[in-house]
Amino acid sequence: MPQSAPPTTAFDTNERTAWAGHGAVYAASFGRLCARPAGRLLDAAGVSAHHRVLDVGTGPGTVAAAAVARGALVTAVDAEPSMLELVRRNVPQARSGLATLPELPFPDGDFDAVVANFVLNHVGRPLLALAELRRVLRPGGRLAVTIWSGSPAPGQTLLPRALQAAGAVRPPHLGPLDPADDFARTPEGLAGLLTAAGLRDAHGRTLDFDHATTLDEWWSGPAAGVATVGLTLLAQPPAVRAEARRHYERLAEEYRTDPAQPDALLLPHRALLASATR
Repeated sequence: MPQSAPPTTAFDTNERTAWAGHGAVYAASFGRLCARPAGRLLDAAGVSAHHRVLDVGTGPGTVAAAAVARGALVTAVDAEPSMLELVRRNVPQARSGLATLPELPFPDGDFDAVVANFVLNHVGRPLLALAELRRVLRPGGRLAVTIWSGSPAPGQTLLPRALQAAGAVRPPHLGPLDPADDFARTPEGLAGLLTAAGLRDAHGRTLDFDHATTLDEWWSGPAAGVATVGLTLLAQPPAVRAEARRHYERLAEEYRTDPAQPDALLLPHRALLASATR
């Protein structure tokens, strides 16, 4: 990436819009899914009692709460005020505040461990973001991050497949990362990005897990405009949105597991976890 490139892009602006005011609905829908790797993320960062831990992009504070439960001294930051409202209610033991990557309001080497749970998916300059996370990590401290895999499990494609079947068109301003900023969404690709950011002994691996949810809960996030899939859904005419819901209910049949609970779904997901040392 050229040294003169700005630290943020149109991708970052779209992300801020996608999450604005959506803390509560995210926590009740996609947030439950994103909480799944919290323990493994903290293990990869070596978090234990008395460690100074930074949880970047904390969301509703799930990882922060898990770190507090280990006896860590936690600072939790997010770019979205509605997320921080939840953190202050759910994890009052954590120091919390607004902060937006790739610029953090902390001195060099301020933390023993830094974690970012499904955060790199949402920044326009991932390498710059990682370099900033490295900056605030002490020498010898550990960083651990999760992102979604570039080879998604079937449950991850349920919502996009429903929109595609309905003929939904993604708004042109909701484009992907600039190719110069993107990276392979594989264990090796994520580990390589950590190495490129100046971290040592980077290692990546795949996490596969099933997420239990319900038909309406899983739809509630996009229906409220959460994330890119939600912005895409809300950008469609009413008839296309209704058609997307119809296809969603049809496609969801393959994920029903209990005839006694017809709304229950079990959605396979695949994420990546990588860690490294400063």
